[in-house]
Amino acid sequence: MSQDSRTTDHDPARPDAEPADKASPEGVPPAEEDLAAAFVRETEVIEEAVEDGQKVRRKGIYLLPNLFTTSALFAGFFAIVAGINGDFTAAAVAIFIAMVLDGLDGRVARMTNTQSAFGAEYDSLSDMLSFGAAPALVAFTWILQDIGKTGWVVAFLYVACAALRLARFNVQIGSVDKKWFIGLPSPSAAALVAASVWTFHSFDAEAFGFKLLMLVIVGAAGVLMVSNIRYYSFKDIDLKGPVPFVVLLAIVLGFVVISVEPSVMLLLLFGTYVASGPVMAAMRKMKQAPPAS
Repeated sequence: MSQDSRTTDHDPARPDAEPADKASPEGVPPAEEDLAAAFVRETEVIEEAVEDGQKVRRKGIYLLPNLFTTSALFAGFFAIVAGINGDFTAAAVAIFIAMVLDGLDGRVARMTNTQSAFGAEYDSLSDMLSFGAAPALVAFTWILQDIGKTGWVVAFLYVACAALRLARFNVQIGSVDKKWFIGLPSPSAAALVAASVWTFHSFDAEAFGFKLLMLVIVGAAGVLMVSNIRYYSFKDIDLKGPVPFVVLLAIVLGFVVISVEPSVMLLLLFGTYVASGPVMAAMRKMKQAPPAS
């Protein structure tokens, strides 16, 4: 083939010739299009699920329940930032908001049939921040740092116990009675610490006695999380079934009472729940004890 024919074959001036860098129909150059496709492919979440008795590989994540989990994660992080900035009331409220959102994501997933292994792991990591790190850091930045080394050691004890509690809960799913929690649930432990900070800070209770009291509360909440004491889970309550009218009336009265002094009422509420575990355990042990001769 002559030089002229080779030049003609590759002549860019020919009407039927296509430039090498011609844009795609969407207006995106092929190189950028391949980069975007590669990014989506490399970051795609693929997990195995059982559908109709068969294992299938599923791509992607469910958006709705993970939005609630992300919101709970944001609330927990906001609580840490607020505590560092000295706004302890906002920090405590943010922990309670995270608690509400954490209770909603699982229920939404079950109601919409969008449960997934990714969602369960994401929820556990969110709980670690919102109910493990956030309460300990808020309590430490408010009052525990005044106690010195003992203060941050107890705060770390709480964080470590929350991590152990969540890890144990994850491996015990499906093997324990759903009616009971083994150990104090991490959201309830966080609520106790947050309500204590909220209440004592509202009343400017920063005497040395309150510092010791917060030390005991944070340490006890951490130890109860990893204990074998059973706590009622409320999971056997049928929210879809009919209830007596007095139940709705009691709920309304509960909201009214809490609104009078939210910090104090929430502290009493969760303090009672935290104490219910050891009290019921002691009562069961007394019943099982042989009668004295």
